[in-house]
Amino acid sequence: MSEQSRPPKLGRVATYAGQSLEVLRGMILDGTLAPAERLNEVHLSQALGISRGPLREAIQRLASEGLVEAVPHRGVYVRSFSARELSDLYELRIALETHAVRLAARYAPQQRIDELGSMLDETESSMGVHATSAYPEDPDFHARLARLAANPPLVEALTDVGRRIRLARARSAHQPRRARTALDEHREILAALVARDGEGAAAKLESHLTSSLNNALAVLRAAEPD
Repeated sequence: MSEQSRPPKLGRVATYAGQSLEVLRGMILDGTLAPAERLNEVHLSQALGISRGPLREAIQRLASEGLVEAVPHRGVYVRSFSARELSDLYELRIALETHAVRLAARYAPQQRIDELGSMLDETESSMGVHATSAYPEDPDFHARLARLAANPPLVEALTDVGRRIRLARARSAHQPRRARTALDEHREILAALVARDGEGAAAKLESHLTSSLNNALAVLRAAEPD
């Protein structure tokens, strides 16, 4: 098909679908669209100001990311996760992220590691002195740590599993009582990384993520009906 005969709206539709994907993903991850909530295409298309075609394309992408699921004859729903599913996701995350930190200990430039330390200093400063302060979402220590591995497919896989974990543990992700402990654990991981101790960093990271999992499971189970 020549450039002149190509349908002029294809690029625009793709742009709208991409924008809708970002907006919908954000609405799911921040709880605006709650777990087990049905996606109403009519309401969403009106709210986003787009047609149903780009919206459905965005929903299909979210399904491929594991954030929504189609239920035959009922519609599309925001994913909810069982304790077993959350544990499985963490098992995958631990395998990927500990491999990433071993690579970082081996290959990451010292300047990039020092930047990670500065980021933790900024995080601590933003939390202040109050014990009730939550751990800030940005900057993301784990995302920065993964990028130190300089392995784009590994980072992509961690981003994917991270989204599903964030949705699965939406109730527990920002518990202030865990924030200070998490910061201390991040500093221990960094100290091993500075020493270029990949195995030590991986062990501390696995312990940190296991604690995170146990905290999330406790909240998830407490919310389940008797």
